[in-house]
Amino acid sequence: MVSGNKAEKYPGSTAAPMADGEAWDLVRAESGILAASEPVMEPTLRLITHARTNAELLGGILASRLALARIDEQSLATILSGIFDADPDILIAAEADLRAVRERDPACPGLMHVLMNLKGFQALQTHRAAHRLWLDGRKEMANWLSNLASLVFGPDIHPAARIGSAVMLDHGSGIVVGETTVIEDQVSILQNVTLGGTGKETGDRHPKIRRGVMIGAGAKILGNIEVGAYSKVAAGSVVLKPVPPRTTVAGVPATVVRIHRVDEVPAAEMDQTIV
Repeated sequence: MVSGNKAEKYPGSTAAPMADGEAWDLVRAESGILAASEPVMEPTLRLITHARTNAELLGGILASRLALARIDEQSLATILSGIFDADPDILIAAEADLRAVRERDPACPGLMHVLMNLKGFQALQTHRAAHRLWLDGRKEMANWLSNLASLVFGPDIHPAARIGSAVMLDHGSGIVVGETTVIEDQVSILQNVTLGGTGKETGDRHPKIRRGVMIGAGAKILGNIEVGAYSKVAAGSVVLKPVPPRTTVAGVPATVVRIHRVDEVPAAEMDQTIV
């Protein structure tokens, strides 16, 4: 994780805080109820209901999706589960991501739905595994897993990119995240967002997205620039200059159109308007 207390709730949340691990327990409970009411789904749900550990649960679900690309599912599940077992912070971040999606998406019926069906969540957790491989010096394996995730889920996230917890990639389709990008905790990003460079620069060349930011659909943020904490980038904007904290920017090129109150948390509120 990039910043913040692991168990911290973002300001403005109305949901009761959960203890570490509680989200996985709720996922298991939801899966048991669904398996009983929809027997045709029971074999698929065994990946959850029969998992011995949380790492095995998350690894098995991701592997079942990624194996659509003709990769041996059990071998991949073993690799992913091993990564999650070795780095408990990944599971803590994944749990925070589960809660974030459930709290921010009014159409989301429960945590199991996030885990099983939302490709933005699945892509982000696969990135967490690829990033661990990258940090461990297994860069070819990290690139292979990252490319596989892009083919299956849609988002194209470089394995070196640093992403915090309680992050939501809403829909996920078309999201591009460059190598030196930093995304802090409690950020929401909608579809077709690019966090990219401006040309042929080398070195540190991608955006830094601070805590509590919401980036609207189709926005492009280019270059080694900072989007300040608790700011909002309106849909379709092209951001080429730093964005001050607690502001809304909009347009091509983007300019400041609004100053926020101190209690506003765009990532949690998911308000797409700019007034």
